[in-house]
Amino acid sequence: MKIISLILTILFPQIIFAQDLKLALNWKAEPQFGGFYAAEFNNHFKNNSLKVKILEGGSGTPTIQMIASGQVDYAIVSADEVLVSHDRKANDVIAIFAAFQTNPQAIMTHEDRKFTKLEDIFKSDGVLLWQSGLPYAQFLVKKYGPLKVKAAPYLGGIGNFQKDPQVSQQCFSTSEPLTAQKAGLKVKTFMVADSGYNPYTTVLVTKASRLKANPAEVKKMVEAVRKGWWDYYNNPVPTNKKMSEINKAMTLKDFDESAKAQKTLIRAPEELAVEIGMMDQSRWQQLSEQLVEIKMIKKPIKPEAAFTNL
Repeated sequence: MKIISLILTILFPQIIFAQDLKLALNWKAEPQFGGFYAAEFNNHFKNNSLKVKILEGGSGTPTIQMIASGQVDYAIVSADEVLVSHDRKANDVIAIFAAFQTNPQAIMTHEDRKFTKLEDIFKSDGVLLWQSGLPYAQFLVKKYGPLKVKAAPYLGGIGNFQKDPQVSQQCFSTSEPLTAQKAGLKVKTFMVADSGYNPYTTVLVTKASRLKANPAEVKKMVEAVRKGWWDYYNNPVPTNKKMSEINKAMTLKDFDESAKAQKTLIRAPEELAVEIGMMDQSRWQQLSEQLVEIKMIKKPIKPEAAFTNL
């Protein structure tokens, strides 16, 4: 069937033929993917003659490798993963839509520590739970090092944070702080983006070779996703109700609070004139240079090789 669709698409490029496409997420069905699910639930994929199967992810789901190896047709990654993949010769991956303009990665502390800026955490006594090998962590170590705080691995959740007032931890600003507040804790959250490291995240990618061979399909995919994100941005409630049936670990209230918390990350007040999902070349260039500085990649990657706006 796929071969027939491909032949018909080549012969009649103006026509988009429905085919099964796999979209791999790098986590569970949560508000950070709300627009993709809205595109499914509101029939934007179907109306664009696309049949898309959304695959939930989990801790450590290697979506960047999945797209590079051809296991899936589309995937969700972060911008720094795209650049690292190019550096490692998997340079057929291209970003085509970014849901989050501001990266939600953050460091959460107890309010009683009275930290006023991100740097205070690294110059303090206590423990910081985080994945020290991630690019943003390496960037912060270079910027604020040498560290006084004791670093330890982050294993998920807020259990250790909840038990010890001297503990700070990595988080997503739209998730763990809400969980901590729900548990009765007073917390303060410092955005990693405020340090100057702000890669696009919840980034939709495909293969550049796919875009070249079938641009109509890829454009239709982006069109459907963009409509889905506009739906979710304007009214997340219907999609949240359906996502809560998929991910029963979150309550509907949790879904609604998280969706509200991420709105300014999807469209910052100063970026309200920018079309949702669009990306800026200068930001990709800056990110590339930052990754070279922290030795995550050997040399800068040209932005036009890593992303395109459709």
